[in-house]
Amino acid sequence: MAAASPSVSANSLLRNVVIKTEPEAEDDLLISPEEVPLKREPVVPLSSPVSGLQPLCWSQDHRLAVCTTTSLSVMELVCDVHNNKQDLALHRTSIPVPTNVYQLRVGPAAEVAQAVEKFSAHPDPTVRQDFLADRVINPSVGVHKGIKYASWSPLGCDSSGRCLLACLTLEHRLTIHNSHKRLEWNTLIDLSKKYGERLQERGYAKKDNKPPEADLLDFEELRRRFRMQTPIRMEWSSVYTMKQVQPDNTCLDVEMVLLAVLMENGDLVLWKFVLPFLNGEDIMFYDLIESGVTRPSDLAWWEYEGADRRMSGLIVGSEVGPVKIVPVSLTGVKGYFTLRHPVILWKECDEIAVENIKCVPMIHPIQKSSCSLIVASRGCYLFWCLLMISPAGLNVHNSHVAGLHSLPIVSLAVSHQGVTVYTCSMDGEIKKLTPTFTENTLIFKPEDMSQPEDLKGRRIHGITVSRNGAYIALVSTPGIVGGFHPTNRTYQVHFVALKTPEKAAALLLKSPTQSLYKMADLLDLVRWQILKNQSIPESLLEEIDQKIQEVDSLYFWRFKLFLVRILYQSLQKPHTDHRWKPSLKESKVLVRDETDEEEEQDSEEEEGKDEEDAAQEEREPAEVKQEKEVNLEEQMEEVQAWINAVETHLMRENIKKVLGVVYLNTLITQNTSIPTCGLMEYLSRDASDRDSEVLIGHIKNKMNKQWFPERCSLCQAVLPFSDHKQAICQNGHMWLRCVLSYRACQTLTFRRCLLLDTIARLPEPEDPEWIKKILQAPCNLCDSPMI
Repeated sequence: MAAASPSVSANSLLRNVVIKTEPEAEDDLLISPEEVPLKREPVVPLSSPVSGLQPLCWSQDHRLAVCTTTSLSVMELVCDVHNNKQDLALHRTSIPVPTNVYQLRVGPAAEVAQAVEKFSAHPDPTVRQDFLADRVINPSVGVHKGIKYASWSPLGCDSSGRCLLACLTLEHRLTIHNSHKRLEWNTLIDLSKKYGERLQERGYAKKDNKPPEADLLDFEELRRRFRMQTPIRMEWSSVYTMKQVQPDNTCLDVEMVLLAVLMENGDLVLWKFVLPFLNGEDIMFYDLIESGVTRPSDLAWWEYEGADRRMSGLIVGSEVGPVKIVPVSLTGVKGYFTLRHPVILWKECDEIAVENIKCVPMIHPIQKSSCSLIVASRGCYLFWCLLMISPAGLNVHNSHVAGLHSLPIVSLAVSHQGVTVYTCSMDGEIKKLTPTFTENTLIFKPEDMSQPEDLKGRRIHGITVSRNGAYIALVSTPGIVGGFHPTNRTYQVHFVALKTPEKAAALLLKSPTQSLYKMADLLDLVRWQILKNQSIPESLLEEIDQKIQEVDSLYFWRFKLFLVRILYQSLQKPHTDHRWKPSLKESKVLVRDETDEEEEQDSEEEEGKDEEDAAQEEREPAEVKQEKEVNLEEQMEEVQAWINAVETHLMRENIKKVLGVVYLNTLITQNTSIPTCGLMEYLSRDASDRDSEVLIGHIKNKMNKQWFPERCSLCQAVLPFSDHKQAICQNGHMWLRCVLSYRACQTLTFRRCLLLDTIARLPEPEDPEWIKKILQAPCNLCDSPMI
């Protein structure tokens, strides 16, 4: 059953029960309006203007993609534990726009040339004008260069457990990229070329495989062949687990992700990526769906997960106005059902284009059931639709929020933490809308988002929100100054904090993911507070210690280690002497003139000021200065001892885990690539650890008094296990140890943690599957992936 709810007046809604969608944990926190939102530094300048309708996209692994006319600029947010600067730590990379001209193939070159000659001088002016004005069919009129759209995959799709990046250029070339190394991007596959070859093999037939009746000399047939392979949008699905039958009739769980590509003619092309995606061999064509939408404009995935059923579909918007959900059949995926028919969300053809479609899964607080909230921009209005599945069928409630902006909405972002919708228009106004549920529908509470003074009056081209709602990123240019437009427009990316550090810490303590890396945007706010105050909040430390006593999860130990490390960085003195600066005292002046005399006077005045400052410092008693330095050194030594204690605890717990895996996967005594004897000797140093004593006893019984020493590859001397970070033989050869398997990395290539904490060796072909699984784990100290 599908029913569209009419717009309800505010007076009638007041009689119903209204429940906020924010969690209770956030409602308990009192936030003063002066604290958020707060602009963070640095402001990132862009070398080229932005391009595309949605130029910003933030990934689940905290990377921001900005579409420009020359490249796809990528900024990665890193919670740097080795830096005491309060600014955001951003690693910048870019993917350049290909320089070679890309041309879609629609048939033999001779027929295409004949068709171009015919339609460029066609006697019918309507046909001739359509041909000459179309940049796709007739690229001789000039093709725009730049990035049209970018889309990030879910977390865990590439070989390092991070996100893949789909990139669509303005000349309609769709490619997939990954950053296998730290600051290097690789092009994995060109999907436009692959799909063009598939269409050529099928003779450019439709889904029914019937060959086309007309040839390229028919203008409608020529336009159909171009439109069926011209991408407009692409979006990634969630990660699905499917059963794959092996040659020995055993079933293996294989993860996959789907990439839906919306073509200009309304077709939906689905590509299947087998994870982890390494190269073009791991991709295959999945399905072709004819949506029937004329002049499509935007695309989004709809994924519903209830108590007993899961469904998936694709939300397609049109430039004409309608919005619909197209069913997607997920064969082989356990627990997924398919919609029988397309679901119409909005059917009016009012010539208002649908853009910025977002879908958010929610829990209805009154009916205690799963539901989906779909929002999109339609001109100056915000379109919303609430989907709920009941025993009677699928219920659709939709409406519009009017009066938000005087100009069309250019960008829309949704914060999944608390479900908040942000909209902005080109004049720089940003609105914050909070949905509240009633018995049968929901209402939005709009309010103006307060902006820092530096952003007021600027022209905004796009906004996006980080994964956990800690930051909102904006790309802007100068607005009208003194009644005139600026002669030169400089494009900048700004970061504004949406949460206070206290609220971020509360969310980190109640995180369901139990991963510091996945909560890095919230973690950066806590880092910022510690660096400013040079202290850890006592209440936060007390709550972490209480959590450790209650749960004893390693997540809280890693959180505590992060706080102490940042505290150590905050106590360090800033560098005052710069070795790269030349010494002015040794400089010689050969020619003297008036300017030199003025400079000499200025330098003398500066030296006089420095002498006054130095004299002021000398007035302070030497005992006080010495006491301050001693106190600071003692405090830093205490913090360093604190860091070593927490690191040792984390390493010991991880060593127990590794030895447990070794015990469960070795039936007989064998020499594995894990230094089992060294690990047992290292754990046995703590006589008070009863768990280690029991585990060591079981492993020794299985090893039957055999000992497999680890040897240096240079001199064949025995490598003792005296330190979990490095191994040094008797001849002085030093090797770093893998943090995952604790084997000495005696090769020139290895992986390193994203925060440069630890290293991990690469899996070798002779390693069994259980060792390869150990090497897939993230860093033991900070949860970051190994790259």
